[in-house]
Amino acid sequence: MMITTREVTYDVDGLNMIAHLAQPDSPGPWPAVLIGHDGVGLEEYQRQRADDLAAHGYLTLAMDYHGGEVFFNRPDAMLDRVMPLLANVERMQAVGRAALDVLLAQPGVDPNRIAALGYGAGGQIVLELARIGIAFRAIAVIHPAFPEAKTEDWTDVTGTLLMCTGSEDPLCTPQQVLTFGHVLQKAGVDWRVNIYGGAEHAFWARPRNPDGSATEGTNHTMLTVPGVSFHPKHTTRAWRAVLELFRETF
Repeated sequence: MMITTREVTYDVDGLNMIAHLAQPDSPGPWPAVLIGHDGVGLEEYQRQRADDLAAHGYLTLAMDYHGGEVFFNRPDAMLDRVMPLLANVERMQAVGRAALDVLLAQPGVDPNRIAALGYGAGGQIVLELARIGIAFRAIAVIHPAFPEAKTEDWTDVTGTLLMCTGSEDPLCTPQQVLTFGHVLQKAGVDWRVNIYGGAEHAFWARPRNPDGSATEGTNHTMLTVPGVSFHPKHTTRAWRAVLELFRETF
């Protein structure tokens, strides 16, 4: 399917955000997907996920929560931006809600068929939206940060939730995923987990040159947070799992 893409700007959290919108070139209305990027920033991989979803018939907005900045090779600057954001639930909800409002304002969107996909910190942002009652029919999070795990906060979640992480991820461990899953189970949420053997954190992220261009191999040669490496096979498998969740849902 052919698609069209464009930048969408909006203001939130004191910044001018530069999101990526991908639209199917077919008659609407379309189901819609909101993507929350990893802590590094809105870069090529998440834009490609939005484009791929649009090619599958979903109107997709890859949000921005860094004001257009991408923190390649600057883990300390990334953490200085991300950690205070993750510590403030109201800020995360405001950032996510602003992006969702932009998505829902697009012509041709079906507001009754919405889903979310989040990576890392972006995973917690979309989970925070679900926690305050946004009626996502499906939510996929890849090595997310997790909200506070209180059963009563999740009893109104009616969509299916997929959580993926690597067996060797030190930042989003399998035990953390299952602990959150047990909370969802008590709340009556339909949930599933994929653990990818041998994968570390951000296993979808190809190593980059200082200019952001991709390099060969699996090991990152530039500074990054500990426990990050590229795993091509599991990158493909995780993406297939996301597509299957959305196919099943819509």
